Amino acid sequence: MAEPTNAAGAGAGAGAGPVALRTSPLAHLAERMRTAAVTGPRGVTLTEWPFHTMVNLRVDPASAAAVRIEKSLGAPLPRQCGHTTASGSHTVLWLGPDEWLVLSRADGVDGTTVVAALRAALGADPGSAVDVSANRTTLELSGPAARQVLEKGCPLDLHPRAFGPGHAVSTTVGPVAVLLWQVDGAPTYRLFPRSSFADYLARWLIDAMSEYRGPALG
Repeated sequence: MAEPTNAAGAGAGAGAGPVALRTSPLAHLAERMRTAAVTGPRGVTLTEWPFHTMVNLRVDPASAAAVRIEKSLGAPLPRQCGHTTASGSHTVLWLGPDEWLVLSRADGVDGTTVVAALRAALGADPGSAVDVSANRTTLELSGPAARQVLEKGCPLDLHPRAFGPGHAVSTTVGPVAVLLWQVDGAPTYRLFPRSSFADYLARWLIDAMSEYRGPALG
């Protein structure tokens, strides 16, 4: 679940820690994203889900360490481009032949906890587990028109025959590099841009959504 942000430093308690004080990359656009929502048969919504735990994992998939890591995660490491696996609070997205992004949404579990568990499973074998949670934010685009919005600026074939629930690949939307994951058939997509490019991408998507407020032409 997304955690609430707190941008009002003056209102925070003197003893507030960094988690209570942090502000998401798109907190300043939250209201614009809400008002950009379109309802009805051409509906589409855009929401930020900030502060998800993300860990970059590198390991030889044929190694004993990979087996231990899979046991720790409770899910197999996906072996093919575009594939994902999931178990409980963890989702694993394929990034390369020996690279994955581990997403975790468990309450009270941060990147430090996940990294520690993965490093323990890795042991002395070659590989790495690095907390990259602050590197990206998460945008969720959902609704009947979500695919059409993305098709305005994404070079992928997003038709269900080629890209469906459970698929995740690195691509671009507009000029912004993202990791794109289709979560379900609504369709719901999650986009993971670098935090420094999130503002541009959110504004691009808001503009692309505006067309669907009117009736379909033709």
